[in-house]
Amino acid sequence: MEKTEDQILHSKLEIGSYGFASFSREFLRIAFSANAFYFFESEIRLNVWFVGLAFVLFAIYNMFNDPLIGFLTNRTFKFTRKWGRRYPWILLGGLPWGLSYVLIFIPPTTDATNQALFLFLWLLFTTCLFDTFHSLFFVNFIALFPNKFKSMKERRLASGMQIMIGVIGTALGAIVPPLVFNYNDIPSFFWQGVVSFLIVTLGFLLAIPGVKESPELIEEFFESYDEKTEKLEKKSFFESMRIAVKQKAFIIFMVIYTMYQCLVETMQASIPYVVRYSLDKSSEAQTLVFAGFLIGVLISTPFWTKISHRINDNRKLMTIAALMLGCFTIPLMFWRDYYLIIINMVFWGIPLGGFWVMISPVSADVIDNSVVLTKKREEGVYTGFQMFFGRLGIVAQALTFAIVHSLTGFDVDPYSQSAIFGIHLHTSIIPAIFIFIGAIVFWKYYDLTPDKIEQNRDQIRALKL
Repeated sequence: MEKTEDQILHSKLEIGSYGFASFSREFLRIAFSANAFYFFESEIRLNVWFVGLAFVLFAIYNMFNDPLIGFLTNRTFKFTRKWGRRYPWILLGGLPWGLSYVLIFIPPTTDATNQALFLFLWLLFTTCLFDTFHSLFFVNFIALFPNKFKSMKERRLASGMQIMIGVIGTALGAIVPPLVFNYNDIPSFFWQGVVSFLIVTLGFLLAIPGVKESPELIEEFFESYDEKTEKLEKKSFFESMRIAVKQKAFIIFMVIYTMYQCLVETMQASIPYVVRYSLDKSSEAQTLVFAGFLIGVLISTPFWTKISHRINDNRKLMTIAALMLGCFTIPLMFWRDYYLIIINMVFWGIPLGGFWVMISPVSADVIDNSVVLTKKREEGVYTGFQMFFGRLGIVAQALTFAIVHSLTGFDVDPYSQSAIFGIHLHTSIIPAIFIFIGAIVFWKYYDLTPDKIEQNRDQIRALKL
């Protein structure tokens, strides 16, 4: 039977299972973003420039690790015919990923004065290990999306369900760790790592039915592979990168995606500093701040999904969500009241839900466009490059914190007015600038209109890809 744009080929139960991989990913992503930098700077008391340098080097490793893993796992292996192209890598990366998170919070020494270099190397090693497992899992998880969900309707449905389940992961990742650890209690950070490991492992087990490739999907790939691969010149990693960066739609999507990552990495890593130093509250107070934006996401996601079907213009909706994100970030510069910040975060979560809903469909559109241009499916390569550019967000966060904290005297007195001003600066104004730049570039230069997207899909069906 010919596939149409309205077909839903997978049950909601299977789509929901697929979303549980997003649950575990979002849990660890926000737990890491919110706690790792803070732990080494404020609990271990490692110099901020050591912490910042470790995170910059970690991000550089990430930038090359992600596309390289995408390139390598895009190939076929002996197990591909039996287990699929993506499923084995998703398990290999996902199942041990939580354990690597625990290692970050058990450095062999806490002497940041005499053992600063050793702590720096431990932070660098454990974060790179953490990212290696993440890349194996997430590059292949994202690469599976456009191949598993073919129609626009199913992609939006799967994206919406994935976001809703992912939000639960984000909620638990933001709320659970601060309930386990306490400020000025280094061992408690290890126990939040253990609790996090148990939760995300359960999530990955629930995701297995959804990320497992069906025999039909595996056969569909091999039919294309048998017919096309031998005729195509095998490209090197750098040749694949050269082809990818020449595609306008891909590069423009990378701009807004990178600026979005700069926003969320910088803003979410700021929350422990706001709670402890600006608001002078205990670690448990972080939970309501994070819960605020998650409430906004949960409330708004169904509406964004419905609107996306009605408007049928991914470019327009992503731009609107990005601009709204910037607007609701700015007021955090001025609030010094706990409950006003929570209310602001609820409103901030509304456009965040819209941006989350649109990421997967826009990414799938970009990959479809690459298929039309190259006559070959290389989802792993392109999602790897997406991670490559997205890691610039970690660089932006690390450098922003190091520069702002040095200029505002955070290391001398983190409770001073200048230090608190700096904390709010990297919570609001700087992240807002990032996302405004991304939104303007995306709106002006992204050229995949609804008509062009439909034309690309017609050509893909004609190519049987």
